[in-house]
Amino acid sequence: MFDFVRKHTKIMMILMFLLIIPSFVLFGIDGYNRMGDSDVAVARVGGIDITQTQWDRAHQAEADRVRASMPNVDPKLLDSAEARYATLERMVRDQVLSLAAKKSNLFTSDARLARYLQEDPGIASLRKPDGKLDMDRYRQLAASQGLTPEGLESSVRQDLSKQQIEAGVRMSGFATSAVAEVALRAFFEKREIQVVNFQSANYAPKVNPVDADLNAYFQANQTLFQAPEQADIEYVVLDIDSVKKSIQISEADLKSYYDQNVSRLSGNEERRASHILINAPKAAAVADRQKAKTQADELLKKLQLNSDNFAELAKTVSQDPGSAAKGGDLGFFQRGAMVKPFEDAVFAMKKGSLSAVVESDFGYHIIKLTDIKLPKERSFEELRPSIESNLKTQQAQRKYAEVAELFTNTVYEQSDSLKPVADKLHLEIKTASKLLRHPAAGASGVLANEKFLAAVFAPDSTEKKRNTEAIETAVSHLAAARVIKHSLARTLPLAEVRASVLERVIAAQATELAKKDGTEKLAQWKANPGKAEMPVALVVSRDQPQGVASEIVTAALRADATSLPAWIGVDLGSKGYAVVRLNKLIPRLEAAQASARRDRDQYAQWWTAAEAQAYYAALKDRLKAQILVAEPIGGVAVSAKIRTPGTP
Repeated sequence: MFDFVRKHTKIMMILMFLLIIPSFVLFGIDGYNRMGDSDVAVARVGGIDITQTQWDRAHQAEADRVRASMPNVDPKLLDSAEARYATLERMVRDQVLSLAAKKSNLFTSDARLARYLQEDPGIASLRKPDGKLDMDRYRQLAASQGLTPEGLESSVRQDLSKQQIEAGVRMSGFATSAVAEVALRAFFEKREIQVVNFQSANYAPKVNPVDADLNAYFQANQTLFQAPEQADIEYVVLDIDSVKKSIQISEADLKSYYDQNVSRLSGNEERRASHILINAPKAAAVADRQKAKTQADELLKKLQLNSDNFAELAKTVSQDPGSAAKGGDLGFFQRGAMVKPFEDAVFAMKKGSLSAVVESDFGYHIIKLTDIKLPKERSFEELRPSIESNLKTQQAQRKYAEVAELFTNTVYEQSDSLKPVADKLHLEIKTASKLLRHPAAGASGVLANEKFLAAVFAPDSTEKKRNTEAIETAVSHLAAARVIKHSLARTLPLAEVRASVLERVIAAQATELAKKDGTEKLAQWKANPGKAEMPVALVVSRDQPQGVASEIVTAALRADATSLPAWIGVDLGSKGYAVVRLNKLIPRLEAAQASARRDRDQYAQWWTAAEAQAYYAALKDRLKAQILVAEPIGGVAVSAKIRTPGTP
């Protein structure tokens, strides 16, 4: 075969050209790239997909920001289905506003971007005493958000452009005094009422359903008694921590690392210094800098004769507003805290000595080193655990890509079991039972990942019991599963759910009795008010419901008050029925009008917020924005956007 290829090289090249080139013409190189991209779309805005991977990464970044600002937050809350869904909603909102800004040709100019960055307090804190931006710290700020300085500025520019979309609505929103007064008068208006509750629970002992009742309810409501599709699985997870477990660091390597880094690991040397500064900015005229240098030289000569009065002299002549009042004292600092010429001089001095005149971009310094604090050298045994952990983490991060490829290949090539990959990579095979297609309340980790669950319930997994492919559930985090048992959705037999059916039938019949009794009493009391036995009257309003059910308060405030007393019946659904006697209307007190201006301003804010929300809803509809995954039900969503410098 190989001899044939060597002898007929030209023929083979022509054949390859004929087979391969047309495919590139038809599909393009990007087409080949897309063939390997099987990422699932979780949302779509204006025809642009938001993928599962983008969602995972965005939520990981969001969770990291929350943890950084609130270290004590419960990790389960951050990893809940509700928290993840909140992140997806924010991603959709950002995409909607971004596309709307682009379609409206709303862009942020360089001047606007520069002005915003100059005004941002986070950026302002990075400025040096001479007003220039500390570019090293600026790069660190951008890197903390996973960006370059250019990327950070681009992100801020996009955010400012998006703000313009809603700004037109928010900045122009207003509510006239007449409209506000009508709404506020209704909101603050109070009514005196008396309420008799006919609670369903009180009628339950009077109910005694028979088998025919249970069977009829069951037949009419079978969807309430279905067991959802479920799967029992086993799964394995590969992450940095699991790779670390397979790494062994020799004692010699640990000792060598300790010997080379003991001073750094023990802590940094700190020095305390005082200085006298004669201002001479780098941009100043040469003559002015020379004058400042001469003044500094004369001061140094005086101090060399008697340095004991350094603090007093600093208070009177130093031009550093931050330290002059403290006698020039700068406190303790480590390397990297001061400008380089100043730092070099300080860390070359002996305790109690004076420096020569030191030139920096700020001017001329005379420095006195007042103290040195050396770190206590820590023993090898004391540092051994942290050294071993750090070295393992470093090696695991370098090794992860290689191990991830082995993990991916093994679960695919030996698809009838997870044991080979678990044995090969020393992974724990975990199990989960009664898994649903969507994350259950309280689920966390891979079991809360929509992409992972989609793979579990794919036909290859449920019908053929093959391993799922390796699923990237987070950055440097792979998982694979195998279905052990799969159950399709089915209606449970009456015998199995009899207790639940009985409970529902009793509740339904008790509610019917409560409503029947309530409506009869309402008719009797309307006809003959003197026979009504009513409880103590309550004064309620929308902002002060006095513990009365919201349905009752709303009904009482909506009732026609032109003829009092008035009687109304309120259907409380499964809770029963209420009969309400409306005695009198209490208008808003005149004495409270002092706060009317504040209330109108608050109402205008509510009105504007409602308009902005309606405008956003219209944009979503116009751009055909869709979230393609089910919204979780129950639980508490954690939605904390931690503002970082440079982020509007």
